[in-house]
Parts: sequence; C-alpha cells; structure tokens
Amino acid sequence: MQTDIQKPKGLGVFRYKEDRWPVAIILMLTVIDFVLYFTVDDLLQLSAYYLLMIIPKGTICAWNHHHQHLFTFRNNALNRSLEFFYALHTGVTTHLWRLHHVLGHHLNFLDQEKDESRWMRKDGSKMGVIEYTWDVAITAYPRGYTVGKRHPKQLKPFLIYSLITFLVVALLVWYKPVPALLLFVLPMITSLLFTAYVTYEHHSGLDTENEFEASYNNLNPMFNRLTGNLGYHTAHHHKQGVHWSRLPELHASIADKIPEYLYQKSIITRTLLRG
Repeated sequence: MQTDIQKPKGLGVFRYKEDRWPVAIILMLTVIDFVLYFTVDDLLQLSAYYLLMIIPKGTICAWNHHHQHLFTFRNNALNRSLEFFYALHTGVTTHLWRLHHVLGHHLNFLDQEKDESRWMRKDGSKMGVIEYTWDVAITAYPRGYTVGKRHPKQLKPFLIYSLITFLVVALLVWYKPVPALLLFVLPMITSLLFTAYVTYEHHSGLDTENEFEASYNNLNPMFNRLTGNLGYHTAHHHKQGVHWSRLPELHASIADKIPEYLYQKSIITRTLLRG
C-alpha cells in the first residue's frame, strides 16, 4: 500500500501532475536546439548559445535523474522518447542512471569500495572535486554496463536506446557538423561532466554506515526549485522511490535524525546565487 507521500496524483499521461511544467520547459529547449540546428550555421552565434546554455542544460540533468528513479509518463513509448531528448541535453541515455545510480550508487553509497559514484581513493583518502568529476564522468557508461550485467532486463533497453541515440547524433553531425557539435555533442559531454561535478558535494568526506549522516542537504528554495528538491538528499536516499515533489514532506519526517552540520549551500547554489 502506498503512503500519502508516495501516492501519485497524475494528470492524463503524467504519473504526477507536478512534472508537467518541467517537461514542457525541457521540450521547449529541445525545440529551440533543433530550430537553431536547421537555421543557424554561424560559429560565433552557436558558440555563444552553447556557453549560455551550460548551466541550464546542466540543471536538466537533475530532472533526468528524477525520471530514472520514477518514470514520468504512464506510457513506455513516451518515456523512451523523453529519454532521447534528455540524452541530447545531458549525455545520459535511457537507463544509464537507472543502472549506475538507482541500482548502483543508491545501494552502495555507504560502501566506498562498491559505490559507483565513489569519492574515496583506494588508499582511503578523499578525492578532490576535479579528480572526482573526471572519474565519475569517464566511468559512467562502463560502470552502468557492469551493473547492467546483474540486471539484464534493465541492460537491454540501455544498450538498444544508447545505440539509437548515438546513431542519431552521428547523423546530425554528418548532415550539419558545426551546429551538431555545438548544439548536441559538446552539451552532452559538458552536462555529463557538470553532473559529476555537482554530485561531489552530496556525500564526499562522509564515511559512515548511518544513512542519516551520509548526505549533505541544501534547503535553499531556489536551488530546490531548479533541481526538483534534490537538496533534500538524505530523504532522497532514505526512500529513493518517492517522487521529487514529496521530498520536503519526507524530509520533515526524518529531520530530527539529520545532524546540523549536514546542511550546506551547494556548488550550484554558489554558482547561480553567489551565496
């Protein structure tokens, strides 16, 4: 039986009505990308747009993450289509985060020998943010595949739709190389690196077996509006299947278990708000 926190309140094809606006905005950005792809060839203009969109497209990674935890639509075809557009923005294809993150990191984040997003070196020392960023980004696909070998039903769509995505991107590059590189290829790479960069602060340095002491939290309203309440990170790890819109409620129910030192401003908050 679902709790009140978990109970879906869908609207038509959406499982939760709160997903309507995030999806609409992300699809609007996708339309803009394709309009520019077919109409603009100027290197300077496309470069300026690429730089302008680094943080917005990086923020989309949070919504792709939420989708991989709890699919947005009731219909599988719609979910696969949305994942294709997410991949063009974030560099993360269908089921990659479902394998690497949901079936990997969330089960192993208290064990730095197994964690797919581990922040600890083999000698037990803490990685710096740049080392962690490169390590997590470069190993994302191999580690996702490794987890997938234990979950073949999840691995199959990952392989199929990743192949489709990269073939489409290759066709886009073949047809119009410069727009494709600046509108799709580079943003995919940058967003994957951006994702790894901002996740460094989620757990780094917290070597503990207590789940309530293993995640940093950020309750800044703007940060959570942009990321779908990703700042309620302890709650997210406590019950990873809870929809992002219900995380503040879940956080309130466990807040007394979270030490004060685990509340901080995030890298992205400092970047966006200069807090």
